Amino acid sequence: MTCRSSRALQQRLESLASAGVTDLPRSRAPALPTAVVEPLAEGRPSESGREAALEIIRAEVAACRRCEALACARTNTVFGAGSAAARLCFLGEAPGADEDVSGVPFVGRAGQLLTKIIEACTLSRDEVYILNVLKCRPPGNRQPSPEEVAKCREYFERQLQVVAPEFICCLGTTAAQALLHTTEPIGRLRGRWFQHGAAHVICTYHPSYLLRNPAAKRDVWDDMKLLMARMGVRL
Repeated sequence: MTCRSSRALQQRLESLASAGVTDLPRSRAPALPTAVVEPLAEGRPSESGREAALEIIRAEVAACRRCEALACARTNTVFGAGSAAARLCFLGEAPGADEDVSGVPFVGRAGQLLTKIIEACTLSRDEVYILNVLKCRPPGNRQPSPEEVAKCREYFERQLQVVAPEFICCLGTTAAQALLHTTEPIGRLRGRWFQHGAAHVICTYHPSYLLRNPAAKRDVWDDMKLLMARMGVRL
């Protein structure tokens, strides 16, 4: 095995064991494994079924080597965190140094700011689901390349399919353009509603941008008020 492939394999097996899964699906098709997702009476998957389905994808991500350079440089893959039955998902760009070490999305300075934004909306990180477009840290925290986004697309699309949120908030240009298949800049995407499947999508600045440009916090708060109003959350 090359690079960190043995560690990735161990991480994959541990994830499977924790989910009580002994076999991986043979296909990487986006369709959810029917043996994993347990439907409720009204036809929606149970929260435990969603968690198990996410663990299947998490294990695939842990062993992924589609971007060999990123796979060799990573400490951990960074999958997602939060409620598998969340009404709201926050989609970011890619892990940074702190996330690469911890394996958890948005735990560095930008993540701490995101937590404050979520709490200002009278929510908690446990009530939402947080993920990134890329699951590995790009060297030097550079912007993900279109090729890297394309190779990781299946993973974040499947995560969103499992969680099935009512609302998605795209954080920054990369996340917004990747999800919405657009080339419009984030400044033009803000303040507008979009659809991704059944989910309502809103776009705002990435927390790391706010660390460099504190004046933009007012714009983000305006976006959050718009989002909370649509969700029926009183601020």
